[in-house]
Amino acid sequence: MTATIDFLNTFFWGYVLIYGLLGVGIFFTIRLKFLQFVHFGEMFRLVRASSATDKSGITPFQALCTSLASRVGTGNIAGVAVALYLGGPGAIFWMWMVALVGMATAYSESTLAQLYKVKNREGQYRGGPAFYIARGLGAKWAGAVFSVCLILAFGLVFNAVQANSIADAMEGAFGLPKLVTGVVVAAISGVVIFGGIRQIARVAEVIVPFMAIVYLLMAFYVMAVHVTEIPGIIGLIVANAFGIGEAAAGFTGGLAAAMLNGVKRGLFSNEAGMGSAPNIAAVATPNPHHPSSQGFVQALGVFIDTILICTATAVMILLSGMLVPDSGVTGTQLTQAAMQVHIGSAGVAFIAVAIFFFAFTSIISNYSYSENAMTFLGIGTGVPILIMRAGVLVMVLWGSLQTVGTVFDAADASMGLMATINLIAIVLLSGTVAKLTTDYFAQKKAGREPVFHAANYPELQGKIDAEIWSDRR
Repeated sequence: MTATIDFLNTFFWGYVLIYGLLGVGIFFTIRLKFLQFVHFGEMFRLVRASSATDKSGITPFQALCTSLASRVGTGNIAGVAVALYLGGPGAIFWMWMVALVGMATAYSESTLAQLYKVKNREGQYRGGPAFYIARGLGAKWAGAVFSVCLILAFGLVFNAVQANSIADAMEGAFGLPKLVTGVVVAAISGVVIFGGIRQIARVAEVIVPFMAIVYLLMAFYVMAVHVTEIPGIIGLIVANAFGIGEAAAGFTGGLAAAMLNGVKRGLFSNEAGMGSAPNIAAVATPNPHHPSSQGFVQALGVFIDTILICTATAVMILLSGMLVPDSGVTGTQLTQAAMQVHIGSAGVAFIAVAIFFFAFTSIISNYSYSENAMTFLGIGTGVPILIMRAGVLVMVLWGSLQTVGTVFDAADASMGLMATINLIAIVLLSGTVAKLTTDYFAQKKAGREPVFHAANYPELQGKIDAEIWSDRR
């Protein structure tokens, strides 16, 4: 098993995704005319929109919170620490680059998810990469492969990752046995996920904004105390990213180590291009009624996750002086040690509590993605869903007892396969994304609220749900 995981990681991360993710992000950034920078304000305007009239979906804000629940997890605390330890301060620079170009990728994949969404047997919106792969490219078999990968990665492996970090943090801060933590997290998760996607969205809508604001306020406090050191930290990150001064800083991996770990942990955290967030983007009722509107909302999620929250963790670690090469202190323990420097023994407890909320919401959100995949496979109701939910809880227990290395490596391999399939699909469908984007801004320029008119897209006839995208809506 270890040999297989190592081979897959070498293939995906050594040859495919480290270049593919940046390349696809740059491709969409250029093709969409630097949309994520030029129209940055549009993201905030659209996330405030709500929809109380359409009972088939959730609001744009709920969709953002649910996707953030998945994005803002252990990758923002343990993952950033791992990236710093293995890649040096320069890894953070490459996390930024992945995020900035990844915003265009996130916009594109979520726009496509909206366009090709369907209704399930209960009349609820469902969609995601599997649906636009099957409907947009006519490759149902590839959609099925993606769905299986999604279920394995997000429904199972990634939830083990989240549980692993919770158990480590609780053991380090409060001395709780890992098995006890695993049982408690599984029980609480079960209460939420057995209520379905709507209940998950309602929980995320409350917890995610609260936990993000508290965490950022703590980071602002730390930076305010060390305000004179901030320019030096930024300089260290940029210099180390290109292999400049790594010897003086004690990091010998250079450019390759910084880029590899920054890209890997950056994707694990913000998920741009992975094909995960589009699953919840498809469930939202867009306002205005145009696929691009939900694309903007999900692009904002990447910005919040990496540029704000990951950066907050990195700066707190670097300001603490606790990042020591070859010390063996990494992951959650490194972040806790850094916070202990800043606010004393309360810092360990603060990170433990933050990880609990970050990781718990990731678990329930990850499950919602796998439910979409099961809908595509035609097993989204009844006994199969019950089995899936039980499987999630079992993986939470398993993950709480495993080592960081084993769990992260398995997650990297699963994520690599998913992302490869998704990146190929969205590039092949990039013409549709570009046309939708042009249409959206043409209507805005004419002073109208953008609305999707299926009649203007004859090439999509028979590929999209005519009822969902009826002009009457």
